[in-house]
Amino acid sequence: MDWQDEGCIIAMRAHGEAAAIIEVFTAAHGRHAGVVRGGASRKMAAVLQPGSQVAVTWQARLAEHIGVFTVEPIRSRAGLMADRLALAGLNAICAMLHVALPERQAHPQLWRATMALLAALERDPDWPEAYLRWEALLLEELGFGLDLGRCAVTGSREGLAYVSPRTGRAVSAEGAGDWAARLLPLPAVLLGQGRATRQELAQGFAVTGHFLNRGLEPMLQGRPLPAARARLLELLATS
Repeated sequence: MDWQDEGCIIAMRAHGEAAAIIEVFTAAHGRHAGVVRGGASRKMAAVLQPGSQVAVTWQARLAEHIGVFTVEPIRSRAGLMADRLALAGLNAICAMLHVALPERQAHPQLWRATMALLAALERDPDWPEAYLRWEALLLEELGFGLDLGRCAVTGSREGLAYVSPRTGRAVSAEGAGDWAARLLPLPAVLLGQGRATRQELAQGFAVTGHFLNRGLEPMLQGRPLPAARARLLELLATS
């Protein structure tokens, strides 16, 4: 069994004295783990950093085996080490992919969006908005997508102001009525409208966080979402 693909490293841990086990989010094979022989060496340490874009060849005797990766670097993102906020974004992306994605299932749309988001960390000051939309896409890929096209009560596409915490559907200010206090505020950024303020980003992350917590409950087993995400939100709130 063998294949070749492109992806980004999302996790790495030592395996014995000389090897490492990495997880790579690949274009055609999804989240996939494998052993890298010599991965604990100083030479490979820079290549196997989370966020690094790599070409990988995976080989195993049987498909169900963990297998062995041969890794070739494509793009390092070591430059993000100097940017505390962007580094927090990178760590949050990797942590969310690690905890949310089932193994060995392809998510080509999410992979393309992830590559674009990683690139945005290096050059686009508005990347936090892109990260928020990426979380909304992650929900969609997991089968828990938000329905923000029209009001669940009136059917209107105008005046959408809330999200139902039960259904994930948008609700207009008119449709909310006396139930408004029980709904989640819907910031315009989640509708793809305009630049987001710090408050609107926080509202957006409250929405995606609510549904990520609920959708990932079987995997989290009572644990919170990754600490790397909480760290990113904390930095965004104070930056």
